Amino acid sequence: MAVALRLAARALGTCAPNPAVGCVLVKEGQEVGRGWTQPGGRPHAETEALADARRRHGANASRGATAYVTLEPCAHYGQTPPCADALIEAGIARLVVACRDPDPRVNGGGIRRVREAGIEVELGVGEVDARDQNAGFFTKVELGRPHVTLKTATSLDGRIATAAGQSKWITGPRARARGHLLRATHDAVLVGIGTALADDPKLNCRLPRFATRSPIRIVADTSLRLPPTSQLAVTARQQPTWVLTQKAAARSKPAEALTAAGVEIIPVEGAGTELDLAAALKLLASRGVTRLLVEGGGRLAAGLVRRDLVDTIVWFRAPILLGGDARPAFAELGLSEVAAAPRFKRVDQRRFGDDLMETLTRITA
Repeated sequence: MAVALRLAARALGTCAPNPAVGCVLVKEGQEVGRGWTQPGGRPHAETEALADARRRHGANASRGATAYVTLEPCAHYGQTPPCADALIEAGIARLVVACRDPDPRVNGGGIRRVREAGIEVELGVGEVDARDQNAGFFTKVELGRPHVTLKTATSLDGRIATAAGQSKWITGPRARARGHLLRATHDAVLVGIGTALADDPKLNCRLPRFATRSPIRIVADTSLRLPPTSQLAVTARQQPTWVLTQKAAARSKPAEALTAAGVEIIPVEGAGTELDLAAALKLLASRGVTRLLVEGGGRLAAGLVRRDLVDTIVWFRAPILLGGDARPAFAELGLSEVAAAPRFKRVDQRRFGDDLMETLTRITA
């Protein structure tokens, strides 16, 4: 199962809205086939592993094998036949599944179908790791929104830029490379209009061999201030770029200019100068986004935290001080008591050069 999970990780950021799944076929103590979800979500991991076994060992290679799968095989007809049926027809003797698929079209149906065919099924091996790996898929199915990972890079005193707005570079090259890997494993990356105007970012993945893994770029821009000459707009035909804005702004002249550049304008409910962030996330989920990386700035981060919409924080901390006049990672949260503060649990901590990366998950009631 550990090998199957590593294979599934290869699909993160490329297979939305489908989950990232890995499958390993083992026969007489030897691996005979392996597969993972392909770009766009198809073919699925199980059919890839069965095809791999046939290529390597012949037509009957999977007969009598054990299949290790990180998520319950599908049991419904979509663009491809059910993977549960493919495993049955291949003649596997045993199925080991990490976790049940929460999709109502499956949700135990795949396991039931395999068991009814007389095949032994073991459920729950590696379940915690598998659920963590596919948190985006589970969040989309169960909550109707993407899994939100907030990434921030700050000084020791929690600042993301100087008072003048200069932020390059707070962290070192190794930490920045890790940040690019986060982009490669997410479906989309979101920034606020303040960050887009201050940094004029490309929001692509610039790691060697990962150029094709750049996510959809999204800007939260209530009044459509993003210039058509920005890096995001001028490259919109090469890398999908969406702008979340109010309905009135979506019918404006700036909207026409951005649309002409290839930017997609997505109207969202909102009041005053604020977007309804919960509604925005549901819209993104309806468009297939399951894993959303949020990279700033302070107002957007605080808005998501205030609405309890942040699932994971990845915090890069550099050993420098910028002082109280520098720009904070979070705008005001409106707290009057410490007891009311949103709480997160540290689940991982690593060093990248002189910088520290902490991963924290939301503590739910």
